[in-house]
Amino acid sequence: MRVGPEWERAHQILAAGEGVQAFDWVHALAHWIEADMGNADFWYRRAGKKRAAPSVAAEWEHIAKALTETTVSH
Repeated sequence: MRVGPEWERAHQILAAGEGVQAFDWVHALAHWIEADMGNADFWYRRAGKKRAAPSVAAEWEHIAKALTETTVSH
C-alpha cells in the first residue's frame, strides 16, 4: 500500500466520517500507511481498536474482513 494521487481525497472522506467507528478505524490505518504512528494511535483509540496485525497489508485484511462481516450480518 502506498500514498498516491487519490490520497488527499481518501483522507477527506475518512475525516468526514469522524466519530463513526469504521471510518475512525480505517483512518488509523491511513496514518499507519503514512508512517504517522502518533496519529495512527490516536485514531485507533477513537475507534476503540488496537492494531491486530504486524503489517499494514495484514491489518488491512483484518479490518476489511471485520467490516465485511459487520455489513453482511446487518
